Formats: sequence, C-alpha cells, structure tokens
Amino acid sequence: MAGKPPQGDPVQDAPQVAAPKHAAAGLPAIGHTLRAAQQQMGVRRTALTLLRVNQKDGFDCPGCAWPEPEHRHKAEFCENGAKAVAEEATLRRVTPDFFAAHSVADLATRSGYWLGQQGRLTHPMYLAEGAEYYAPVSWERAFDIIAEELTALGSPDEALFYTSGRTSNEAAFLYQLFAREFGTNNLPDCSNMCHESSGSALSETIGIGKGSVLLEDLYKADLIIVAGQNPGTNHPRMLSALEKAKTNGARIITVNPLPEAGMERFKNPQTPQGMLKGAALTDLFLQIRIGGDQALFRLLNKLILETEGAVDEAFVSEHTHGYEEFAQSACAADWDETLTATGLTRAQIDEALRMVLASKRTIVCWAMGLTQHKHSVPTIREVVNFLLLRGNIGRPGAGVCPVRGHSNVQGDRTMGIFERPAPAFLDALEREFGFAPPREHGYDVVRAIRAMRDDKAKVFFAMGGNFVSASPDTEVTEAAMRRARLTVHVSTKLNRSHAVTGARALILPTLGRTERDLQGSGEQVVTVEDSMGMVHASHGRLEPASEHLLSETAIVCRLARRVLGEGSRTPWEEFEKDYATIRDRIAKVVPGFEDFNARVAEPGGFALPHAPRDERRFPTATGKANFTAAPVEYPKLPAGRLLLQTLRSHDQYNTTIYGLDDRYRGIKNGRRVVLVNPEDARELGLADGSYTDLVSEWQDGVERRAPGFRVVHYPTARGCAAAYYPETNVLVPLDATADTSNTPASKSVVVRLEQSAAN
Repeated sequence: MAGKPPQGDPVQDAPQVAAPKHAAAGLPAIGHTLRAAQQQMGVRRTALTLLRVNQKDGFDCPGCAWPEPEHRHKAEFCENGAKAVAEEATLRRVTPDFFAAHSVADLATRSGYWLGQQGRLTHPMYLAEGAEYYAPVSWERAFDIIAEELTALGSPDEALFYTSGRTSNEAAFLYQLFAREFGTNNLPDCSNMCHESSGSALSETIGIGKGSVLLEDLYKADLIIVAGQNPGTNHPRMLSALEKAKTNGARIITVNPLPEAGMERFKNPQTPQGMLKGAALTDLFLQIRIGGDQALFRLLNKLILETEGAVDEAFVSEHTHGYEEFAQSACAADWDETLTATGLTRAQIDEALRMVLASKRTIVCWAMGLTQHKHSVPTIREVVNFLLLRGNIGRPGAGVCPVRGHSNVQGDRTMGIFERPAPAFLDALEREFGFAPPREHGYDVVRAIRAMRDDKAKVFFAMGGNFVSASPDTEVTEAAMRRARLTVHVSTKLNRSHAVTGARALILPTLGRTERDLQGSGEQVVTVEDSMGMVHASHGRLEPASEHLLSETAIVCRLARRVLGEGSRTPWEEFEKDYATIRDRIAKVVPGFEDFNARVAEPGGFALPHAPRDERRFPTATGKANFTAAPVEYPKLPAGRLLLQTLRSHDQYNTTIYGLDDRYRGIKNGRRVVLVNPEDARELGLADGSYTDLVSEWQDGVERRAPGFRVVHYPTARGCAAAYYPETNVLVPLDATADTSNTPASKSVVVRLEQSAAN
C-alpha cells in the first residue's frame, strides 16, 4: 500500500553525520529502491512499472540520459531511476482541494521536498491577478489567457519559451516550431545551465557538440578518465559499464575534488559476486582542487609532447589544424603552477602519465565538475587537445564522453531547442513549413533572467522543469519572475516555481513518461535521444493520473492553434492526432533522421550519424579537428576563503528532492550541510558540528548569504568545500558565468564562512 504525503515540512536543523561509504549500490540500494517505490506506488504497481523501465518495449526512464546496453537485464534501472519513476507513477494526487487549502504564500514557505512529495497534479490551475489561491480553470480558458498575453506583447521577443530535458523529441520539435512561427528564438533550456560549455568547446574543436563514443566503446577502452563526475549518484547505471570495462582490462583514473563511493567500489546488485564483494573501479584517484583540470591536462599534454613516439603524428598531420600554436603553448606549462592549481603531487601526475602512455584507446568522461566554471570551455578544449595528440577520436574504444544528466536534454537540442540556431536548421524549417523563422539570436537562461529583471520579457512559458530552483542567484531570479505579466508551467508535479509567479500564473498538468498517451489516431509513442546519440521509442503503459491531463505535444498543438490562428499553415491538429506525422516532418528537417518512423520502430532504435566518430571527418570551420591554445586559468583564493562547489545529494535528482539523506557521504536527515576539509576547518576555527553562514564574494560587492549550515569535516581537496543545491544557488551570482557558453559558474564560488546564529 502506498504511503501518504507528509503533512508538515520535516525539521532539518540537526542532520546526523557518520563516516562516508566506500562502496555504492549492493543490498542497501535494493532496499532503498523498493522502499521508495512502494511508498509512492504500492507493491503491485511497483512490480508492474519497474519491470518496464528502459526495456525495448517499455518506457525510457525519466531520470538520467545514460544509454541502455543491447542486451538488457530484466531490472534495467538504478536506485535513482526507480525513484524518478516512482515519483511520476505515484498514487498521490494534488487536486483543486489542495490548492484551496494552501495559498501561494503558504506554498512559498514550503521546502522543495515537501512540495514534490504531495503527488501528481490533476487539473489545470489559474492564479488570477491579485489572487492568493490557485483555482481550477478549463483548458480552453487557459489557452485563451496565454493567447491574450502573447498577442498583447509589443514584440514576440518579449516572450520566453523554456524547456526542461524531460520533453520528448516530438514535443520539443513542435515547441521550437511554435516559438519560431510566433516570431522569436527565445528558447532557453536546461542545457544552458549544464553542458553548454561542452557543446561550445566540442563544436569548435571537432565540429559537433556531442560526445563521440558509443556504449560499446567503453567496453573496448584501455583507459577511461572520469573527471568532475559522480556516477554513483548522478548516473548509477554507468557503474555497470565501468565494471564491464574493467573486466575487459581497462584502467580508470578518477579526477575529482571529493572521493565518491561509486568510483571506489561498485557492488553490482544484479550479480552474486557484485552483491558480496563488488568491483574496485578506480586505479588512480587524483583529488584535484576545484577548477584545476585545465592545468592538469595542459601539463599532461606537455609531457606527451616531450615523450618520444607518444604523439600520433600521422593522425595529427592528416586530421588536425593548429598543432604548432598548441604545442608551443603546451610546452610552456609549468610544473610549479600546475601543482599549485591542482593540489596534486608530482608523483601522482607522473603515474597518470604512465597510464596514459600505456593506453592505445583512451576515453575521457566528464560532467558538471568541468562545465560550470569561468574557464570551462578552454578546459574542455584542453581535454580535446589531450585526445587528439594520440589519435583518440574516431577509433573504437576512444573519444570524448560528456555525460548528460537529464533523459532527453540532448534530444531537445537536436530538435532545435536552442537560442542560437544554425542558419542551416532555420533554412530547413523555412523550406518545410513555409514561413520565415527569425534569425536574430534569442536569450539563454542567464540572459532570460536579466530580460525579465529589466522588463524586456513579460511572458515566461516553461515546458517542464523547475526554473526558479535550477537557476543561479535565487533572489535575483525570483524577483525577475515576479515582474512577468504571466508565468506558465507545464508540469507533472508541484515545485517551487509554481509559488514564484508573475502577475498571473498557470499550471498545466501533463502526462508523464510512464503513462499511456491516447490521441485521435490511437495510442502514441514518443522518442528520446540518450547521452551517446542513440534514438529510441518510449511507450507509456500506465493509465494517466487524471482524465484532465494533456500530453506535452497536445498542449503545444492547441496553444499554437489558439495563438497563431488560421494564418498558420502548419497542420497542428494533424500533429496532435498522430505523432508519426511529426516524425515525418522531423525527418525532412533534422539531418540523421531520414526514414525516422521505420528506424525508430526497430527494437533499440538507431544511432545518429557522428562524422568524427564514424568517418574521422571533422565538420569545423577548418575542415579538420582543431587544436586550441589558451592561457591556463584556475581560481585563486583570498586568504581565509574557500572555493565552494554546489552538488547533488544521493536522495536527489536535479532539483527534485526524494529524501533528506545522502548515505554515501554519511549525511542523514538534513540538507543544510557544508563539507569542509578538516585542516581547512581547523585553520578557520570551524568545529565539526558547528553552524556557519555561507557568504559568497563576487566583484559586484553584493552580499549573498545562505544561513545555518552544519559544518561537516570531510575529505575534500584542500581549500575546497561542497554543499547541496538548490539551497546554495543563492550564492551563485547571475553574472558569474563561463566564458563563451554563459553557463553559471556553480562549481567555483568563493565563500567566507561566518558564525551562524544557529550556534
């Protein structure tokens, strides 16, 4: 039997702390998975639902974007994926009676955990101007309200159309089509806040802003470097792939400021040996200081250049550009500066070099630990330099592997969710749909917040997500949202963004990935693209949580018909009835999707073409893979300060909080903790268990404070600290962003720790 949602917010002011774990998964993961699922779904629904996750005839997990193997286990899901499914397939409901009992002001005082635990939204809800409570509204009236506000704008560029990664390919394609037919490229998305730096660096250097490896490449690699990533919490099924790679002879270097249980030892819950003993994954742990990765790869590149026979000269000569300038820059790398930037020892770097030189096939994987710094783009370019030197792009078992954190975030970008679309994409839209798309670039997330703050944008429409909690500089973001004329959220569940509204607000409840989607032509399937460019179908099986839900695709189609009217030549009604017709048009616009319907009908789907991987062809401005040269950057700390990275707990997926524990790090019953190296803590006079306020320092002189954090002495890198987001997003200045990509620099925030009133 499913449990009831919490009535009140749990008290979190005294978290319990134990020693961190040194292994991930195993029996504890099974127990936590089943308890969480049964609490939300009950026993029978748990069994029926989880056995369909990530199966070829089932639905794609709404969690991370890690790909599925060809031969799938009956339980092809991880603990956090099961939690994501359970929260979507929950039996709990948020009805109009709930909104009648809770004002918006009341909802704004609640934690993200409490809001998310209430259950699935069942009806469209409307907050009228000046009202204190949401009230039910018909779908027809909801679309009328949106149309009223959109058509009253002075320019289409006063509207913002945000996308979360959960959106299917079909809905994303129509969403960007509607926005552009309306007249704007204002299509900010969650990629702007995570892997935009990866896309920027890879597009410039190899010609495509995606990873160059398939899952099978990991199994063939000699060396896998996992940098700035915690797979045990954020992509747990990746651990199975790493275990298989190790079995096949691969060695693994982990580069991270914190030791993470999953990279130490993986207890595979699907094998007896895994349950009992597990497999050690990391061969060399480089506990790097936050932001020191560019310096590390630059020095490794220098050492490769200095080693006779280490450079793949034939590959460099035939396939690359800019080698001489790069080599000159790399050879100037300084040992002392590198040791300062990284916090590593010379012996550790020498050992890493030996492993690099012994490998004929090397893959580098990374996530937010590399992408959310001021110098993230040159850091990832340096990773590409490292791989190009030894010909490690475009051959089996080698390449770049940015690991995406949300189920279809990569697919949404492929479908055109991008504020800076390529001219060729717009040309294809114009040919296929007979209208002239806008050519001026739109707003990304940071610029969208500025636009609302400065009254340049007045309507905010979100296709999924929790924009307020995901964005930086919380107070600035929330104040900006409240200046909008209308805020609209297409959602499955309640979150904080529903309590931070414009003058008017709508919540539009939508189908989840797990649910059956019945339209005019019958039952529909949607498609998604995983982190390695595999496209496959997703078939929802459960009955919808409410008869009042619409699919994301139906919402876009009905909104477009209401806003664009008879002047639109796009067959919106036909698209809503039959998603196959959408895929037919995608096939004519997006390269690689030819014969889309037939290919996606094949079990497991298909791989999108990738010129560097498939042909060693690099579609860059030079026609070759580009070496780059940039000054080495790393954060420099004033005395008495620490460098803070924001991160997830194990009971968390992006901004969704499943629980208040982080068992791999030894934290229980609380999220307001700050992890500090014991030596740093002693120098700063911070006792373990004391309470501190985190105050960030930025060049604008504005004080940004996150109060009441329990100090936890923890084995972080010296000079570095860590705390959970979204609680610490308040510390990230809106204007502190990565060069080129404009991604918020959430992994390198200079903070001072002041005694808290909680003491």
